[in-house]
Amino acid sequence: MRPDAEVEPGSLLVAAPSLNDPNFTRTVVYIIDQRPEGTLGVVLNRPSEVAVHDVLPPWGEHVTKPQCIYIGGPVEQKTALCLAALKAGTDPSAVEGLVGVQGPVALIDLDAEPDDLMPLVRGLRVFAGYSGWGEGQLASEIDRGDWIVVTGLADDVLVGANVDLWGRVLRRQGMPLALLSTYPKDVREN
Repeated sequence: MRPDAEVEPGSLLVAAPSLNDPNFTRTVVYIIDQRPEGTLGVVLNRPSEVAVHDVLPPWGEHVTKPQCIYIGGPVEQKTALCLAALKAGTDPSAVEGLVGVQGPVALIDLDAEPDDLMPLVRGLRVFAGYSGWGEGQLASEIDRGDWIVVTGLADDVLVGANVDLWGRVLRRQGMPLALLSTYPKDVREN
C-alpha cells in the first residue's frame, strides 16, 4: 500500500517535529483534493497581516475572526481559495458557488455573491496560495516521516490565529502521537 493511501479530502497532514522546511514547520494542512497525479491542500495555521477586506472587500465582513488572509502554502500565492464550514443540512452539490470537499466543508467561489451564500455558512476562511504535491511526491514525504496523516474536523478550518492547532490536533490523536504535541519549537530552549 502506498504511504499516501490514507490521504483523502478532509484529511490533515500534520508536520512532524523533524520537518524543517520553513514553509511547513509545525503546520497543519487540510487536504482539498487527492488524485493519483497529485494532492492539493491549504495550511490552516499561518495567518498573514493582510485583512481580507483589503483584498476581497465583498467577503471581508463575512470571514471568521481573525479576518485576515491565511497563507495556504508556497504555490501560487496570488491565488485565493476560500474554505467554509457549512450549516447542518446544507448540500453543497445543490448550491451554485459551492464545491463540496468533505462533510460540511466546501470550497466557495469567490466570484459568487456573498449574501447568497452566507445563510448556508457557519464560518469561512480565505487562503492565499496552496500546498501542492505532484505524483508520488507526498507518498515519498510521508514515507520519510515528514507528515502524520490524521482525520480532520470541520472546525479545524475555522480555528483562530492564537490557537496552537498543531498541538491541538496531535493531542486529540491519543497516545503515543499526543506526546509529540509537547515537542518544543526550538529544542535548544528545552
